[in-house]
Amino acid sequence: MYQINEFEQRELLDESLADKVAAILTAAVESKGKASIAVSGGSTPKGFFQALSKKKLAWRAITITLADERWVDITSSDSNTKLVHENLLQNEAVNANFFHLKQGDELADETLNDLNIVANQELLPLDVLILGMGEDGHTASLFPCSDEITQCLAKDSEALIKVTPKSAAYQRISFSFAALSQSKNTFLHISGASKKQVLATAIAGQECREMPIRAFLQAPDVNTQVYWAL
Repeated sequence: MYQINEFEQRELLDESLADKVAAILTAAVESKGKASIAVSGGSTPKGFFQALSKKKLAWRAITITLADERWVDITSSDSNTKLVHENLLQNEAVNANFFHLKQGDELADETLNDLNIVANQELLPLDVLILGMGEDGHTASLFPCSDEITQCLAKDSEALIKVTPKSAAYQRISFSFAALSQSKNTFLHISGASKKQVLATAIAGQECREMPIRAFLQAPDVNTQVYWAL
């Protein structure tokens, strides 16, 4: 299920979402001594990252990771890891922990197995999940064009999986729907008129393999808060 929150300006959205996420992370740290958040790449979340980075939180007790990552060098302009380090792991958040999805030169099965063990033991379930959405309805690296889409959406899938999209560059590592749907607080952060139309199309249909974001919008046990600004 979902709820849509609309904002007149992206700056207002960024500040509102940062305030909401900061309160959730603070409550999690106070409750259990730690908190975890997975974020997404792209240009849309930069303002939110910068707003959140300025919040005075117990960052040493908070672990940040990515919903997915391209298997590229972390110095690449296409690296989500670089994006997060340059925009979120700054200011007050410089002391946060970061769980790297991209480790090593090759996405070998052994690397994937090791990452799954650590993610399950130390990270999941996430306290906060910030999703984005592509024009094709993909989210994280759950691409409708990939051969792995059934595995991506399976309820019994491993937490982290390899994905090779046919309509986008690079091999990816991504958290599966099974892992992401465990998040206690799920947000879909989007902007622009075209993304609002994609959202409307996703809401109107049922087939999740056609538009994977539907899995988060329509699952009865997932409450997805949609944050949209023009």
